[in-house]
Amino acid sequence: MTTHATGITGGSTAPADIAPAQAAPAHAAPLPPGAQLPPAAGASARRARHVAARDGRDGRDGRRAGGVLRTARSVAAPVPPLPPAAAPVRPRADCTADTAGGLTFDVRLPEAGPGAPHATGDPAMLLRLRGGEGPADTVRLPLAPVGDEGTLRAVLPSIMSLPEGRWDAYVADGDEEPVRLLPGVHDLRSLVDRVPRAGRTWLGVRIPYATKYGNLTVRSWLRWPHAEAGQLYVLDGGLVVRGRLYGAGLSTTARLEAHPRDAAGTPPVSVPVPCEGEEHAGPGPDDARHLEEQRSYEHHRRVPYSKGQFVSSPGQPDPHAAPGFTVRLPLGALPSAPAVWDLWLRPSAEEEPVRLARILDDVPDKKQIFGYPPQPVTAPDGTVREVRPYYTLDNDLSVQASWPEPV
Repeated sequence: MTTHATGITGGSTAPADIAPAQAAPAHAAPLPPGAQLPPAAGASARRARHVAARDGRDGRDGRRAGGVLRTARSVAAPVPPLPPAAAPVRPRADCTADTAGGLTFDVRLPEAGPGAPHATGDPAMLLRLRGGEGPADTVRLPLAPVGDEGTLRAVLPSIMSLPEGRWDAYVADGDEEPVRLLPGVHDLRSLVDRVPRAGRTWLGVRIPYATKYGNLTVRSWLRWPHAEAGQLYVLDGGLVVRGRLYGAGLSTTARLEAHPRDAAGTPPVSVPVPCEGEEHAGPGPDDARHLEEQRSYEHHRRVPYSKGQFVSSPGQPDPHAAPGFTVRLPLGALPSAPAVWDLWLRPSAEEEPVRLARILDDVPDKKQIFGYPPQPVTAPDGTVREVRPYYTLDNDLSVQASWPEPV
């Protein structure tokens, strides 16, 4: 009977602390009255009878016999876990911006070690347009050794046109799979006071930044003409915008237009743009109620709101580089629907409108940096709502309306 268990396990032997079944067969003669087994022998006999009884229950063919095997498994030493695989080591790129809009990347390769990349073939920095799939959606910048050992340099010159969008940065070496770059130290001070040079025919803006996953990406804008928004504030239910227009002149027919978003058939709301030096509806320094900018991008700290205080915007262009404008949009003139209105500047009646935006600085995503409090206004139909200006994910200027919750 006991041979069945050995056959099921494929020749497995029982642990040494389990006595063989032969030590006390199940059919052994009973002891004489009053006789007792030694303690060890009694335990062995009881264990043998238990195994024999179980084998009888499981069937004589031994298909379910496995008590010995289960006992052996229960006392086996645990298998130690495999050590975790070494995390891949990725290079970092420091970036320096120049006043013309060019970027210089110094790629720092990690120290030698398992998984550390090293340049052996034809290294290059790759910029891939997010969402793009064509050959023109990848820009290759050659990498060359510079300075300390393990540092390679790539240059994105200001004269190179980079289409608008978000470009993810990689480093590639020969036929190897490109590796995503990590951001290093960025010196973008020259972008804060950047002024587009006179005589150019297009404006390229590139701002490197760290994504929410900690990777290096370059945000690019390519516009011409360009209407740069500056200071924003509210007075008597109106939004006053100060800014400058690059690449075009302002005529007497220039207008600020609020285009409804996702509302086909709804005409835009437009107001005339006074020429520089003319009387306009803008506030003076004593009665301006300025909107709060939650955080200044130069120091990334909160700017307190104070009635009558004029909060300047760092990085304003040279006043003599392009025509400036100050225009007031009456928020009450916006219909109740839709909820979002995009702001455009039309230089003249004969020209196409130019999207108002704020891109001449070092902040890639202003929607997360600049916050403006809502202002209560009354729509033409008499409904009261809250309206606030805000910057979109593309740093374009828009106005959003919302209805307060009933009390």
